[in-house]
Amino acid sequence: MARILLGVSGGIAAYKACEVCRLFVKGGHEVVPLVTPAAERFVTAETFRALARRPAGDDVYLHLTRADILVVAPCTANTLAKLAHGLADNVLTEAALAHRGPTLVAPAMNPRMWSHPATRANAETARARGVVFIGPDEGETAEGELGVGRMAEPEDIVRAAEELLAGSSALKGKRVLVSAGGTREPIDTVRYVGNRSSGRMGVAIAAEARRRGARVTLLGANLAVAVPPGVELVDTPTAAELERAALVHGVDADVVIMAAAVADYRPAEALAAKRPKDSAAWAVELEPTTDVLAALGERKRDGQVLVGFAADEGERGLARAREKLGRKNADLFVYNDVARPGIGFDAPDNEVTLVTPGDERLVAKAPKAEVAAAILDAVEVLL
Repeated sequence: MARILLGVSGGIAAYKACEVCRLFVKGGHEVVPLVTPAAERFVTAETFRALARRPAGDDVYLHLTRADILVVAPCTANTLAKLAHGLADNVLTEAALAHRGPTLVAPAMNPRMWSHPATRANAETARARGVVFIGPDEGETAEGELGVGRMAEPEDIVRAAEELLAGSSALKGKRVLVSAGGTREPIDTVRYVGNRSSGRMGVAIAAEARRRGARVTLLGANLAVAVPPGVELVDTPTAAELERAALVHGVDADVVIMAAAVADYRPAEALAAKRPKDSAAWAVELEPTTDVLAALGERKRDGQVLVGFAADEGERGLARAREKLGRKNADLFVYNDVARPGIGFDAPDNEVTLVTPGDERLVAKAPKAEVAAAILDAVEVLL
């Protein structure tokens, strides 16, 4: 998932920006609408806030926080001139000066305005600074003139933005396999042995890998969150089913990230029907499941990156993660101290330590989407 600053400047094409906003949100991105006063003559900021699903009490400086991309759609001749010359007299142009990342501009104006030498010079100045343009398209404008000046279609703008977001990522075009969630091992037809994993961390990794241009397959074990758009889901509710799917899909994967909490033990024998409750004690014998990560490590081919997760407690847990790194032939271990409150299982935030053979790095507490980005940054280095 990316954070997208969506700048909307004043023109009749502002109504089409509503669809741009909707498509970004549908794609799983966080959208921060930046609506200029001129744009509000056509569509209110409240409309965009609703489409972006943003709370009414948003931080007034949200446009100055880190974002992955700035998209200006529509971009009028006036706004283009401000972008070219570094003027900052509204929330959009202020954000443009503060933004550090790709910028995509979708011009929309009268054809004669677009062809004017001043506008052409402004466009070239912006391009020289790395701004990417999409459109304008040729067609009939609002005032009835024919020519080049129409804003590009929302679908094309969103597609261009996602291509920019993928950029030169080492994951672009790679096949990435991610597991997420927690397996459930049946005791009878109603009860099971399980854990508290919701799948949020693995799903965030799958979404970020997809954003970077990877082809992502997600092994989902009883997920409590939605699957990101563009990600192939394979349901793997038990450890045995996850093992089978991982060994099949792991063969061709360039990167395998085993974020799921796979049960270490399962009932030695599952009953074929529900066991009625009575006053007698019930002893359930547990047997160990297959170590899926170790099995993948044995089959790992040259050039393939294998990432394991360790949900454990304290310094002893970190020491065990270091040991597992070599024993399971992994390239990276993500250690999650689940003894700490407010992070890890079924929480929106996480704090992890990235363990590689030559380095360890703490990723401080942050939303799981940001932690996912840090993990994949480390994967790209390994690639």
